[in-house]
Amino acid sequence: MKIAKTLSILGIAAAGIALAGCRAGGENQGLEYAPQMYHSVAYEPLTQIMDSETKGDLISTREDGKGEYFNSNINNPHNMNMREPVANTVPRNKQGYLPYRYKAFEIEEAGATMKNPIELSDEVLTDGKRLYQLYCTPCHGTGGMGDGKVGEIIGGVANLTGGAYVGLSEGHIFHVITKGKGRMGAHGSQITPENRWKIVHYVKQEIQGGQNADNAVAVVAEDQDVTQLETPAN
Repeated sequence: MKIAKTLSILGIAAAGIALAGCRAGGENQGLEYAPQMYHSVAYEPLTQIMDSETKGDLISTREDGKGEYFNSNINNPHNMNMREPVANTVPRNKQGYLPYRYKAFEIEEAGATMKNPIELSDEVLTDGKRLYQLYCTPCHGTGGMGDGKVGEIIGGVANLTGGAYVGLSEGHIFHVITKGKGRMGAHGSQITPENRWKIVHYVKQEIQGGQNADNAVAVVAEDQDVTQLETPAN
């Protein structure tokens, strides 16, 4: 019984000493377990540190023995971490849309050539209504008559239910949402391209009663050459 008690005391004392030895403070930085988790080799995109002799080797956990600050990526050409894009290519978003390239003053061209790439459905209209109420109602009002709370103050807000506004194409409305026009500021940075097109569907179908709405969605044949595709702008 005494032996067991003694061993227990000794074990507790040893554990206390071990924990005290791990404590950091002053010049003593303590011990690190699994230091590679704290000193991972991060690749910097625009800088290369290849001098392993003078750039740190105090806590090297690399298999090749390099110092912790050695960040040259030997797997890429010229030891580059940031890769240059392939020549003559344009990045697309996850839906495959090309970047929106029309200038603010090119509204007529955008309105004449752009088609809504999102297929019309009840779900799309429901989502479009929610987005319209979130982004458009303050100025245009619930029914699109330009009588929103903000519209009543600033004035000059478009009445989407009458006049020439009913005849606007879907591409025209999308362009105005993206780039702005007149008193309306650009919303391209606030609303994703997909959500802009959903708002367009809602405006044309529910607010304007489907007038001058182009609901066609381009269908790509499976055997069509990808270089011949005309991808909708976003």
